[in-house]
Amino acid sequence: TELENNFYDVAISNVPFGNYGVFDKDYNKENFKIHDYFFAKSLDKVKVGGVVAFITTKNTMDKMTPEIREYLAKRSDLLGAIRLPKNAFPNTEVTTDIIFLQKREKMREEMPEWVNTEEYFTDVHINKYFLDHPEMVMGEFHKVSNQYGKFDFDVVNKDGNLNEMLEEAINKLPHN
Repeated sequence: TELENNFYDVAISNVPFGNYGVFDKDYNKENFKIHDYFFAKSLDKVKVGGVVAFITTKNTMDKMTPEIREYLAKRSDLLGAIRLPKNAFPNTEVTTDIIFLQKREKMREEMPEWVNTEEYFTDVHINKYFLDHPEMVMGEFHKVSNQYGKFDFDVVNKDGNLNEMLEEAINKLPHN
């Protein structure tokens, strides 16, 4: 779609995800997977000070390579993120994040801590933001084995009312 850059106040989406790219001459050199592409393109579409609020898999924040987080951090400030449990959405078993970014006026040179991950379980890395802000995780981290036999993690909410926990987390986000 041909949408104007630097025009919109906010972009909200549950981004598609998959291990494939999107052909877009403006972004082909970045070699983004589809969910990363949506973040990058949406940041270009919002104006300075505009907000991108996306639901995405935990992989945006946790993947081992920091390139997409560095790309986003150069162009935006992380207002906050909320990690949802794997059963937050009906008929799914996927740990997801709600990520809130605000477009910067100037490109950042020094990277903030949230572009980094840290080993939490053996061979399992979690984004530094969630380790520094456990109140933004709507449950507990549990180590699991994924479909390829490698270790991974899920977030499991055993004791709390997700709606109440989510409301508390949202109230901790900046309210400008």
